[in-house]
Amino acid sequence: MGYRRLQVYLRPDQESALDALSRQTGRSKADLIRESVDRFLSDLPLEDDPAMGILSLGKSEKGDLAKRHDAYVEEAVRGKRRHD
Repeated sequence: MGYRRLQVYLRPDQESALDALSRQTGRSKADLIRESVDRFLSDLPLEDDPAMGILSLGKSEKGDLAKRHDAYVEEAVRGKRRHD
């Protein structure tokens, strides 16, 4: 699995707690932060999950959705980028 670099600013108390947890568990701070992000995202209500926006494609009544789902997702993403 590849990772992308991301710079994050923490409050001093957050950094101290993260340092202590890293020493206590023997895990890297990056690993602990990734796990925290995963937990946060998995706890989101479905309606707040950004990935759920593509599910409305099922309401399109397109008969070939199962065969052409990738193309429809690509079209939806392109359309959203034009509106952003």
